[in-house]
Amino acid sequence: MLKRPFFAFRGCWLAGVLVSGTLMASDETMDQAAQSVEAQQTQSELQQQIDSADEATRSAIEELRRLERETRKMEASNATLSSRLASEAERQQRLSQALDTLSDTRDALPMIEQDMTEQLARWIESDLPFLTDERLARVESSGNPEAGSAARIASLLEAWRAELAYGREVDSWRGRLVMEGASPREVEYLRIGRIGFYYLTPDGREGGVWDKEDGQWLALDEPARRQVRNGLRIADDQRTPELLQLPLSITANDQGGQP
Repeated sequence: MLKRPFFAFRGCWLAGVLVSGTLMASDETMDQAAQSVEAQQTQSELQQQIDSADEATRSAIEELRRLERETRKMEASNATLSSRLASEAERQQRLSQALDTLSDTRDALPMIEQDMTEQLARWIESDLPFLTDERLARVESSGNPEAGSAARIASLLEAWRAELAYGREVDSWRGRLVMEGASPREVEYLRIGRIGFYYLTPDGREGGVWDKEDGQWLALDEPARRQVRNGLRIADDQRTPELLQLPLSITANDQGGQP
């Protein structure tokens, strides 16, 4: 009778121990769960920080690249601008120098015009005697006093260019031939640059070459007259250009004086 309460008491004690152990295990599990959640949150926050840092780094790199591109563009633009500024400064310097000498140049223009006109007229008069009146008239017209200085110089330069062109042309025309002791007559003239000046009568029986050294016409024989006839056809585009075997109007010394 006395032992039963004892066993009943021991059973209650054991049950209490089991309940207490269960409660302790439950608390520990909850602590672990809480720690796991906290760790996950910490990991998530850390990952967000890493992602944010990576994005900031990428943005910084892109910005650096953009700045590098802008820097290269600015350097290229500055180089171009510096070159333009240097060219403009040089141009301004030339203009300044031109303005400084403008008054002197303006004062010297009349003498320059006169010298160029006289020199060109002397050149024509000492040249082969082709179209002499026409060429001298061109020079005289360039000195029109009613025209401005710029217009006169432009006209004079045009006359010079025309004279220079004669040295590169083959030309022919019909005109009057006046020789001492003979009546004027119509002939065909052939000019080869400034080295050969010839004439041929319409019937082809007479022809001559101008001798600049002696200042007179020299008669041509039949083979030379045939060459002049071929030259006339070449000048009129009636024959393919070819090498003509003709005496020249000038000597080697005269060629040295040609412009």
